[in-house]
Amino acid sequence: MGCLIAAPCSGSGKTLLSLCLTATARQRGQSIQTFKVGPDYLDPQLLAAVAQRPCRNLDPLLCCEPWVQRCYRWHGSRADRVLVEGVMGLFDGRGPSSEGSSAAVAALLELPVVLVVEASRQAGSLAALVRGFRDHGPPAVTLAGVVLNRVGSERHRALLAEALAAISVPLLGVLPHHASLDLPSRHLGLLPPQELDDLGERQRLWAGLAEQHLDLERLWPLLAPPPSQATDSDPITWALSGLAPQAQAPPQPSPLGPGLPLPVAIASDAAFHFRYPEAAELLRAVGLDPIPWSPLADDPLPPDCRAVLLPGGYPELHAETLAASRRSLSQLASAAAAGLPIVAECGGLLLLGQQLEDSEGRSHAMAGVLPLSARRGALSLGYREAEATGDGLLVRRGDRLIGHEFHRWQLQDTQVLATAASLWQLEGWGSPRRAEGWTTANIHASWLHLHWAGCPVIPRRLAAAAGRAVPLPTSGVFCNPLSSDPSPPASAGG
Repeated sequence: MGCLIAAPCSGSGKTLLSLCLTATARQRGQSIQTFKVGPDYLDPQLLAAVAQRPCRNLDPLLCCEPWVQRCYRWHGSRADRVLVEGVMGLFDGRGPSSEGSSAAVAALLELPVVLVVEASRQAGSLAALVRGFRDHGPPAVTLAGVVLNRVGSERHRALLAEALAAISVPLLGVLPHHASLDLPSRHLGLLPPQELDDLGERQRLWAGLAEQHLDLERLWPLLAPPPSQATDSDPITWALSGLAPQAQAPPQPSPLGPGLPLPVAIASDAAFHFRYPEAAELLRAVGLDPIPWSPLADDPLPPDCRAVLLPGGYPELHAETLAASRRSLSQLASAAAAGLPIVAECGGLLLLGQQLEDSEGRSHAMAGVLPLSARRGALSLGYREAEATGDGLLVRRGDRLIGHEFHRWQLQDTQVLATAASLWQLEGWGSPRRAEGWTTANIHASWLHLHWAGCPVIPRRLAAAAGRAVPLPTSGVFCNPLSSDPSPPASAGG
């Protein structure tokens, strides 16, 4: 069946407990499928690295409830153990509601909840807090027990255990003070696994802490996988079948025709790594071949490349290196001018701009495809409803999609912001309706993160555009607008 690991608020220790249990499963020689509620990229990367299999996001707002149910059953039933890490506080959803929250996903999947409480400055008050989360609703939750984080001593543990016993809630263990549980972070969340040089050693320590401090006799049965159902299909196949919301059409013959799948470049390095695993799976399913491409390494675009995807990440932390990657930037600009499809989300949008300021306020030249500059500003965060205002590479006028916005860098040019109406209008709780993004026949660029499992028409349209695209010449001779003309290519105008 599995369980959902939740907490009263962010920073309580959900990820720590999830990592400890995942490391324990791997040390015991068992496979474990991890899931993450909500639109998160960083926690899933850590969970995937420890589990050695992709972590799947369960977000009913981005992907619809039927997708969440199918994704959980399909992937969960193929592992020995399964766990779901929640998001923020247990009942935190869109705006002030519980829509899309950890509690909503637990109710949808009928999962018991393990509540992680940061208890370093609590004693008897713990009972009031836990009782409130147990009995609050809707949606109603089934509380399997509590794990306490940052317990200072055995006496402290005894006080907290007695408080929980008074309300008949099991204590399932503690997470003690330990250096391996101190995970470094930056402005958007935890550091990704590729920046943790000691991840392997941490995993060994996490498993040891779990064996010593968690009640694994009670926790382990909660990690049992869901039963497989013979009627279930692969979620990717289901999403493209026409049965899923937003599929919009039954399967059609591939616009690419017979033969090998066409290569598309996906920026994949320390600057660009915010993407869901389903993106590559959907691309393969519609006849494309996603190939990793590193602008940081100044890589050339792959041979016969028919499209370029620029996901989010941390380009602002690598702005100087990116600016020095002249071959990558030149080929990206040439690809845009030649009409190759280019899809950019959030950090990828910044790579297409003219200038990008790093965290120290120094400005660096980017690809020059779009007339924008950006620097650190106020945080933009939350779900957004998008209504397309025109036809473009991936959207058609009137399309309505739900995405998520999460960035601290902001565009600086009011003139640029005014041109954004060519893509869509965005609005969300606490975020007034506004124009945002760029779209042309071959460019889609926006702050908005989409989960393509919730809008499978997007990879279909990208495949159709890639099938019509003419790849750049492979002779090594490329138009280089970066060296002579700082203005954006005409085809990229907003």
